[in-house]
Amino acid sequence: MKATIEIPDELYRRVKAKTALQGRAIREVTVELYQRWLEGDAAGEAAEKPFVSAYEMMKDYCGKYNSGISDLSTNPVHLEGFGSDSMGHR
Repeated sequence: MKATIEIPDELYRRVKAKTALQGRAIREVTVELYQRWLEGDAAGEAAEKPFVSAYEMMKDYCGKYNSGISDLSTNPVHLEGFGSDSMGHR
C-alpha cells in the first residue's frame, strides 16, 4: 500500500543521508520503525531501547587513528597524571 506523509525537510534530509550511507531504502527503514512501534504497543508498553555499550556505539571509530605509539600503557610517561583530577588529586 502506498502512503504519503509530511515530515520536516531537515528530518527528511537527515534520514535520506543516513539511509544512503547504510545502503538502505527510506521505505525499508520506515517499515522497520512501524513494525518496532507496533511490537512495543502489542506488548502493552512502549518499545524500550536495548542496552548499547560504549564500545558498540564507538566501534566504527576504534582503531581508526594511529598515535604512533603501539601501546601507551607500556611507557609511564604517557600515563603521567592518569586518574587524577584537574587539581592533581587521585
